Amino acid sequence: MRLIEAQRDERAQMLLATGMVLLLSLMSMAIFSIKVAGMSMPHEPASDGALVTTAQVTEALPSLVHARAAMWMEEGGLDAEDAVTLALESVTRDLLHHGEVRGVEVKLMNTVVTLDASSTDVVHVEASLGVSDTDVRIEVPVTFNLNFA
Repeated sequence: MRLIEAQRDERAQMLLATGMVLLLSLMSMAIFSIKVAGMSMPHEPASDGALVTTAQVTEALPSLVHARAAMWMEEGGLDAEDAVTLALESVTRDLLHHGEVRGVEVKLMNTVVTLDASSTDVVHVEASLGVSDTDVRIEVPVTFNLNFA
């Protein structure tokens, strides 16, 4: 009788081991299938935040700086160059906060503000726009002229 019990115990253990091996095999195949399915997508749908933000900022930046500088020229009596410098500093702070809200870092770097040689009402702005998220870092040169005449 002991021999029969020992054979039953060994069979049960072998059956349990076989089941565990099959379960682990199925799990590894499922994980592999999920990885392969993800390879067919060209990019993560949510990873274009830096590209979208770069396009939006470069489009809105000149009019935003112009509006703020014009406000400071009217309210504070500043000349065009100083008003644009203050406007760029303000916009830089707002962009940094805007980026934090969206999960994208947005910075204006290396800003240079100069008056046009032909007119004191035209201000030339050069800057470098840096946008980054968890996937990408983009640096784009930005130049524009603001006319306050």
